[in-house]
Parts: sequence; C-alpha cells; structure tokens
Amino acid sequence: MNVSVSPILIQRRELAAPVDTSLGHAHTERWSVDAIEALFDLPFNDLILRAQGVHREHFAPNQVELATLLSIKTGGCPEDCGYCPQSVHYDTGVDATKLMDVEAVAAAARLAKEHGATRFCMGAAWRAPKDRDIEAVSAIVREVKSLGLEACCTLGMLSEPQARSLKDAGLDYYNHNLDTAPEAYGRVITTRDYQDRLNTLGHVRGAGISVCSGGIVGMGESRRERAGLVAQLANLDP
Repeated sequence: MNVSVSPILIQRRELAAPVDTSLGHAHTERWSVDAIEALFDLPFNDLILRAQGVHREHFAPNQVELATLLSIKTGGCPEDCGYCPQSVHYDTGVDATKLMDVEAVAAAARLAKEHGATRFCMGAAWRAPKDRDIEAVSAIVREVKSLGLEACCTLGMLSEPQARSLKDAGLDYYNHNLDTAPEAYGRVITTRDYQDRLNTLGHVRGAGISVCSGGIVGMGESRRERAGLVAQLANLDP
C-alpha cells in the first residue's frame, strides 16, 4: 500500500459584502425532480456560490478531511452492476480474494494515519455479507477505532441486526450508493432492485450509523433521470 497524502487547507478571498446563498428551499421540504431541474438551469457560478453556502452551514469552510480507502475483500461479487469491475459477470482481470485478516488491515490503517488520514474506509465486494462476515468485519472495525481513526465500511446490503452489530463495533459511517435514478436502475443493475438499496440505508440510519450515499452519472441516463437521482439523495432522512 503506497499512500502519499498531506493535510490540505483551502484558502479563499473573503467576499466584500454578504451574498444570499440560500437555495430557496426549506430544509424540511421534500425536493421534487422539477425543483432539481431548476437548479440545473442556474448559471454555473451562481450554483457554485449557493453550494458553498450550504457547505458552510455544515462543515468548516476551509478544511477537508483526509480519508484512505482499502479494499479488504476484492472481486467475486455476484451482482451484475454494469459499472463495476469486481462483478463475476464481466471479464475485467480482477482476481477474487478472501477477506483480509485483522493484522493486515490494521497495518494499512496505521500507515494511513501516519500520512495524515483521519478516516479509514474499508470496502468488500459482497452482494450481502453473511453474519460470520459481519463478525470478522466488526473485529477489524474495533481495531481501526483503537488507532484513533474514524471507521467507514461499504459491504453491500445489510439486515437490521447486521447494522446494529457494526454500530456496536464502533462503525462511524456506512457507504451505500443509490447509483442512479429509480427509472434508470434496471438498465444498470438487474440482480437487485432500488428498494433493496433504500432498505439498507434505512437499517444503517436506524442503527445510528452515519450514511454516505451518492450515485454515478454518465451511464446513459437522461437529464431528468439525473435530476431524479439527486432528488432521491436530497430526500433521504438524515
């Protein structure tokens, strides 16, 4: 593992006068696809300014967090996600591996911390982990947390008890992407449906783990379908 990173501070010139960066949308309202498309129509620099306003409401404006991502179980996934080289459905040259042991992951996490990372993210190519897999990952999470790092995982679909087990182990974040809009989903993936993704996100939130979720653009979706993905993400419960 070769990590070469350093903390970054992003500086900007202060604006001479306050600027309204509101998106004109109450936080408690649900976003419609039409409302998202209206954002798409904004001049680019105006949209950047408004996005910066939202960012400053939730994060330190001139700092970024450094995270390191490690594949702890690569390849051999039975899903047919059209974008993923780890699927067994495609010949991509990726060899399947077993889950890394605790000591190997801990060594990678220590190296990441030495290079400035404060969050350590671990990905495993599973459709849905078995309970014995969750036990093994929980041991890894506990080791990563003992190093003073935030722990993040992406393991596929989770049941409610599995999400609770990961929370008990100290997991801070769980990544589970929606990938695309509901209307476009079947053109990208056929081995699960959209509700499966939403169910896992619900289990993760219910366990008290913070959610990381997003999507991919450029997979043949229409402009409106792209807006539909953004609306789905915007309307997820915190």
